[in-house]
Amino acid sequence: MLQADFRLKLPHFELQAGLQVAEETLVLVGPSGAGKTTILKCLAGLLAPSEGSIQINGRTVYSSVNKVNLPARVRRVGYVFQEYALFPHMTVKKNVLYGLPKNKKKNAGLQADKMLEMLGILHLKDRYPGHISGGEKQRVALARALMTEPEIMLLDEPLSALDPDIRSELQQELKKIQRQWKIPVVVVTHDLQEAEILGDQILRIDRGQLTAIKESAPLQKPIQPSFA
Repeated sequence: MLQADFRLKLPHFELQAGLQVAEETLVLVGPSGAGKTTILKCLAGLLAPSEGSIQINGRTVYSSVNKVNLPARVRRVGYVFQEYALFPHMTVKKNVLYGLPKNKKKNAGLQADKMLEMLGILHLKDRYPGHISGGEKQRVALARALMTEPEIMLLDEPLSALDPDIRSELQQELKKIQRQWKIPVVVVTHDLQEAEILGDQILRIDRGQLTAIKESAPLQKPIQPSFA
């Protein structure tokens, strides 16, 4: 379970985020500059909110009241960036293994092979990112994020650069992964149709303000921000 209730002062508006996500996919949809990626960065520990709290499976990773702000590396958050952020000088397999915690290194090569096989890209393990397609890069980025055994997954416009056929295929792949891993997934997109396909919950964001478009069943309204 992901529970977040925070706000962040930005140059042109104040972002107010109230989220509650169980073993499902929440999609944040809205125009560029509305605050979607900023929410992901706060959840991941790449930005600190002005105040509020963030909990992952009951573990507080951020609290302005209790002065808690765990660094990104210990939050157990898988993050897939919009541009995938793969290292061009590393093979696919080395990209997937990059950043794996030291206590996860045992049999890491075998684990990576299994992850790549699950995503249908084991045959690419010795290739470099510059020699694979956009859809394949997306799968590599997913494999790298999943290798950390995350408690939540964050995906920032993961399919925006792909052609329609590959995009449709990977939308189904994302839904399959969420069902298999049974963890909260937060996806950012500007495409409402894609949001409808992926989202159990859909929140529209505009200038930092969230509005529910689709709520999960059973009815589970997002937390409304409330600050002392």
